[in-house]
Amino acid sequence: MSKNFELKKTVVAEIREKLGRAQSVVLIDYRGLTVEEVTDLRNQFRKAGVEYAVLKNTMLTLAARDLGIRGLEDYLKGPTAVAFGYQDPVAPAKIITEYLKKNKKISVKCGMVDRKVVDQAGVTALAELPPREVLIAKLMGSMNAPITGFVGVLSGVLRKFVYAVEAVRKQKAGEE
Repeated sequence: MSKNFELKKTVVAEIREKLGRAQSVVLIDYRGLTVEEVTDLRNQFRKAGVEYAVLKNTMLTLAARDLGIRGLEDYLKGPTAVAFGYQDPVAPAKIITEYLKKNKKISVKCGMVDRKVVDQAGVTALAELPPREVLIAKLMGSMNAPITGFVGVLSGVLRKFVYAVEAVRKQKAGEE
């Protein structure tokens, strides 16, 4: 086997590992960006713990096929940059969506969440999700609400009982 073929196999294995490890992935058509704009985008990704790479479509197709990801081939036309979100599944979509508001040169091709391909609308919907901490706080609040209501009902019953006992005490003491 040629040295070039071995190198390509290594690249496909690296991409497969990244796709398998990522919680979410966003594919971008980056045509038209200047070096400064790409650097700015890379810095935003880096701050959020997102890996950004320009990949060959054939290598990406082979890696996705190895992982059993279907439907990605339709989006792999033209130059492709990939943002891998390892910690926060929403981060790549949020960064790209915010960047698109300032810079209309790039476009979202598609995304992947848990190895399922989503279209551009799916990436936008993912970006609109609140941060993980907010979702956890809402969940905890909704779990706490029935308990708080129950405590309120019990305290109301106790309060009425205390008022009734006080009224009986006043009545027996001859007070009005």
